[in-house]
Amino acid sequence: MNVDAFGRTIALDAARIDASEGEIRDQIAEYAAGDRQAFDLAVDYPEGFTGDVMAAMAEIPYGETRTYGDIAAVLDTAPVAVGSACAKNPVALVVPCHRVVGRDSLGGYSVGDGTALKGRLLALEAASRTD
Repeated sequence: MNVDAFGRTIALDAARIDASEGEIRDQIAEYAAGDRQAFDLAVDYPEGFTGDVMAAMAEIPYGETRTYGDIAAVLDTAPVAVGSACAKNPVALVVPCHRVVGRDSLGGYSVGDGTALKGRLLALEAASRTD
């Protein structure tokens, strides 16, 4: 399924989310408006390394980031491997791969228009964090 957020079309594998397309769209719209900090959607992670990286990304709190190296250290792997797994995330936004950054840069982003969208998502979260 495709969702529109931040003026971009974002492709999501709705088969990996246990919710109706309407509920997914509603929660993403709330997130984009700054009214939602956590998704209440059950995600079926792929088996293997990509699923392990997605589970680690899901643990990153709203408004915070971790580096590819941070996640690599937890999973006992290389930062480049983490970046490759992030790029395969089939449910971007819901599982926040935008919160994974490079040590000295935003790193990459395979969603929307790339790092411009990643920066916008991080800025939204920084501005609307309420903890």
